[in-house]
Amino acid sequence: MATDVDNAFEVERKGIDWITDEERHGTPSRLFWPWFAANASFFTVAYGVFVVGLGLSPWQGALAVVVGLGLAYPVVGAVALAGMRGGAPTMALSRAAFGVCGNRLPTLFVYVSLLGWETVSVAIGALAVRTVLARVDEGLATTPMVAAGFGLTVVLVIVVGIYGYNLILRVQKYITFAVMATTVVYFVLIVPSLDFTKTSAGGGLALFAGGVSLVIANGIGWTAGGADYSRYLPRTSKPGAVAAWTAVGAGSAPLLLMLFGVLLTAGDPALAAATAADPVGAFAAALPTWFLVPFLLATMLSVVAGAVFNLYSSGLTLQALGVRLPRWAAVAVDGVVMVIGGAYLVFVAPSFFAPLQAFLILIGVVTAGWSSVFVVDMFLFRRKGYAPEELFDPRGVHGRYNVAGVVSLVVAVVVGWGLVTSHDPYLQPLLGYLLTDAARAGSIGAANIGVVVAFLVGGLLYAGLSKAFQR
Repeated sequence: MATDVDNAFEVERKGIDWITDEERHGTPSRLFWPWFAANASFFTVAYGVFVVGLGLSPWQGALAVVVGLGLAYPVVGAVALAGMRGGAPTMALSRAAFGVCGNRLPTLFVYVSLLGWETVSVAIGALAVRTVLARVDEGLATTPMVAAGFGLTVVLVIVVGIYGYNLILRVQKYITFAVMATTVVYFVLIVPSLDFTKTSAGGGLALFAGGVSLVIANGIGWTAGGADYSRYLPRTSKPGAVAAWTAVGAGSAPLLLMLFGVLLTAGDPALAAATAADPVGAFAAALPTWFLVPFLLATMLSVVAGAVFNLYSSGLTLQALGVRLPRWAAVAVDGVVMVIGGAYLVFVAPSFFAPLQAFLILIGVVTAGWSSVFVVDMFLFRRKGYAPEELFDPRGVHGRYNVAGVVSLVVAVVVGWGLVTSHDPYLQPLLGYLLTDAARAGSIGAANIGVVVAFLVGGLLYAGLSKAFQR
């Protein structure tokens, strides 16, 4: 496979197999654009609205965003460093910490997480189509028109995902420019009309912790793809630059856009309820008619950027599960699942925010526990890199199962799920089992500290057990 970025329209043949030194190219700075574009959307603005909507004041919400992002995205950067050292996708490198067969457990959870994120992305695009069309003309917001917008979005996502790495790097930069330009115009149009005299008084420490946990759950979800884009970089790349360009690229867009969401909620407290029903379309309510079409186009481009990122990684993760399909075929399979899930959220589900929040917290605990084990393993045992043949051989040094990794993840998830709650009626009875009834119903339950606790438990336990088993 030609690896030069100019060959964007050649379908990438590489899957989870090793990237040789001859195939590596580029510099760490090129990681900035795809990571920035993946997070540069009005859904990220909605996240700032969600944080304040928990009951925080604007100042508390802003601080929760800064703290949460500051904790989450350096972990994404660390995983990207593993990609440069290892020359393989994230969930292939994860075998070093869990064993070749034991890695299937975290890989399955990560796979579900990635499918969920890409489904959420395309659903948001369809919901925005419905809202904007209704603003232009109520008669346009019909099911066939919304389905057409949904169909266009998923086709773009699947096509770019199938072509793979080179095309993704090329299109993400231009999507970033278009979305950020639209966001600036939106800011200029909307901010003068906001009223900042009716801001919320805010909540206590537990609610603030809940806001931080929600932001961490968003950011930590990207760790599963951290190595997928850095694996093509030469092994001579500066480690600090790889981690920094990834973390800054991935975290700077959420920082700007979530803070914008906090600002919007401060000036329009009713926005939180509207955003829970339609995370992007709610922002179109106050726009002048002439700006609706540019807003819709930018929204669709932004959800394509985010969904493509997750779809590309989910295809690689499906291969890491042991499914014997070419990378492009694995992407196509995941695309079908994305279409089914997105159609449910758009046309069937009674609420958008309730299943979204439940998904974020539930899978956020798992991702936090897995990522801490992965990062600790990398810094303790992989400073000199990874041996490619060992990642694919159950009889090799990593073995079929690494007891330290598997046990650490299971314990972290059990403890984490026991300290989080959900408004989803199906999940509510299954979570928060380490909390008293009073704590579950109060601010402690709302804090969802299980995400942070799972990260700490997973990493610390793995470090201790690895020494016990003399890894």
